[in-house]
Amino acid sequence: MDLGGDWRAAIADEDLRRTWLDTDDDHDWDPVTVPGHWRSDRAFADNDDPLLYRTRFEHDGPTDPDERWWLRFDGIFYQGDVWLDGGYIGDTEGYFFPHTFEVTEELAARRQHTLGVEVTCNRPGDLTAKRNITGSFQHAPYLDPASNPAGIWRPVRLERTGPVRIRHVRVLCLDANDRLATVAFRAVLDAATACEVEVRSTVGGTELVEQRRLAAGENQVEWAMGIDEPALWWPHALGNQPLHDATVEVTPLDESSAPIGDGPSHRVVRRIGLREVALKNWILHVNGERIFLKGASQGPSAARLAEAEPEDLARDVQLAKDANLDLLRLHAHISRPELYAAADEAGMLIWQDFPLYRGYARSIRKQAQRQAREAVDLLAHHPSVAIWCAHDEPLTIDPVAGAGLDDVTAPARYVLAQELPSWNRSILDRSVKRAIEKADGSRPVIAHSGVLPHPPQLDGTDTHVSFGWNHGDERDLAGFARALPRLVRFVSGFGAQSVPGSASFTAPERWPNLDWDDLAEHHGMATAVFDRRVPPVDQPSFEAWQQATQAYQADLLRHHVETLRRLKYRPTGGFAAAGFADSQPAVSTAVLDHERVPKPAYEALALACRPVIVVADRLPAEVVGGDTLALDVHVISDLRTPIEQLEVTARLSWTGGEQRWRFGGAVAADTCVRVGTLQVEVPDRPGPLELELVLTGTGLGGAPIDRTDRTRIVIG
Repeated sequence: MDLGGDWRAAIADEDLRRTWLDTDDDHDWDPVTVPGHWRSDRAFADNDDPLLYRTRFEHDGPTDPDERWWLRFDGIFYQGDVWLDGGYIGDTEGYFFPHTFEVTEELAARRQHTLGVEVTCNRPGDLTAKRNITGSFQHAPYLDPASNPAGIWRPVRLERTGPVRIRHVRVLCLDANDRLATVAFRAVLDAATACEVEVRSTVGGTELVEQRRLAAGENQVEWAMGIDEPALWWPHALGNQPLHDATVEVTPLDESSAPIGDGPSHRVVRRIGLREVALKNWILHVNGERIFLKGASQGPSAARLAEAEPEDLARDVQLAKDANLDLLRLHAHISRPELYAAADEAGMLIWQDFPLYRGYARSIRKQAQRQAREAVDLLAHHPSVAIWCAHDEPLTIDPVAGAGLDDVTAPARYVLAQELPSWNRSILDRSVKRAIEKADGSRPVIAHSGVLPHPPQLDGTDTHVSFGWNHGDERDLAGFARALPRLVRFVSGFGAQSVPGSASFTAPERWPNLDWDDLAEHHGMATAVFDRRVPPVDQPSFEAWQQATQAYQADLLRHHVETLRRLKYRPTGGFAAAGFADSQPAVSTAVLDHERVPKPAYEALALACRPVIVVADRLPAEVVGGDTLALDVHVISDLRTPIEQLEVTARLSWTGGEQRWRFGGAVAADTCVRVGTLQVEVPDRPGPLELELVLTGTGLGGAPIDRTDRTRIVIG
């Protein structure tokens, strides 16, 4: 029975809390939508205080003595206290997973019912010691800090079962190859009385039936089954994505081991793909095959995630696939089920962050461990989920207060925050990592992201770089990689902000007197960085400045990706660019704006991530006549088969002249190879100098390969 729809709500105060369950009079309460976020309702558009929700419903109650009824909340942002007919049912904490309460006796007692929920989602005060495990929703540079995701944001319903309910179920593909896959199950079975049950599990056409003795109350049951000659699930770059229903049914048995009732007491289905993943020196292997991960970081598909349509969530996955990406990193949040289902079907790998970003209070440790286990129960069956990460940038510094990765004026404080032991990095992150590893032994788990090598092991994680934006020059990445190869094993966080195409929120008609403070405070714009990189004062119009920011972003993104792809497996295992699609109207690093209008950086990313590219060393930022250059030319192939016939032609042209080269041969599968070197003497002719690379050949399945790349500078 779906309990969603128009509920009534009022802002909680001490007087109302004492009386709201004792009266049926709520005529002066305001309507609120369930599921939804209360700020989407006019009466609560600016509310941060706890809200009292109430609804009435009719129910005939149990019609069978073995029947049990359950009240299920699929998601409450962030904490809830639940009452039914004036009686306290229980509390909830954690926004992304369901909470379930048995209400059999309450439904049997009467036909008319009143359900009440007090929902709390406090805005964080001290960003270095947050208490809500909401990740990016309440602390992310690309979301308005004044927003609040509070509310009963996922469906609410009554569910009926027999005498035994499957309270939790976890399905894991532990290992898989062409001969055998092993699927492990863990279930928590809630029995009304002690009984014998039959547990039937199936994966595709394989079935396992076992008998178990249950005590009254909750029982933890674990088992595994083997799947012979499985159809393996692959990322889209490596193969197909067969999926199977994994079903668990529990049926009570009588003294003669005969089933009681007409069917199972409870049945749960999960959609699973059979595959195994491993991370070796930051190179991901799927079913034993290595893959260079080309990815981007994705915040919530919408700031108010309940309002994203299922097709919107699936579209983000498809847009990533269209951009030739293999990986979406779900930054510091857990999304809706539709996104993971779309990733499973599309063969898009997911780097799944637990919802921790920057600093947290010491009091959350046990709650974080509990929610980590819930995350595994919720997502572990999805083959697309390839990597867990416990915490992104576990720095106990507040960028708003003027220290951190976002502020180049305080590098010493940032380095100290990375190197010195901290409660977040040293205790919280290890606790969450252990909780995930214990619950899910089938995937790699990273304790934290964006952490430099630090004592005692001097081992870091993936590296967040911001060359050409927060610090340095965009050309610095190649030299950084040569000097510190360990720090480019996996690179995240790079990119530059740009003004989106859907820019009406900036009020461009006010140019040049935009409300710069509002854009910085509510729309993520790094105004001080723009003043250094693409100064608005240098542009004659809003449109010119908009185009300049987009061109700068596209150029930086393209060259960063090309640089990292040249380091394929030596030592780089992949990358995740800073932003993919905006959650709200924003000036951000995303390559798609909040209306999914692509910026030029989207095409630049797609071109740089094509399965086969040809790249030459960058032309220097400045050259003068008589300079001699040696530019190595590389072909990078992600194809799983060799390229037998390949030709690269290079043409360097300037005013009144040109120079040409040609290279040919074969390229092995899944490799980066230097095919030649361009020896260049810069002509003594002021003007443009353009390098054009053309690659032609035959690739996978006989498909023709035709790639052209152009770089243009000016001879000083």
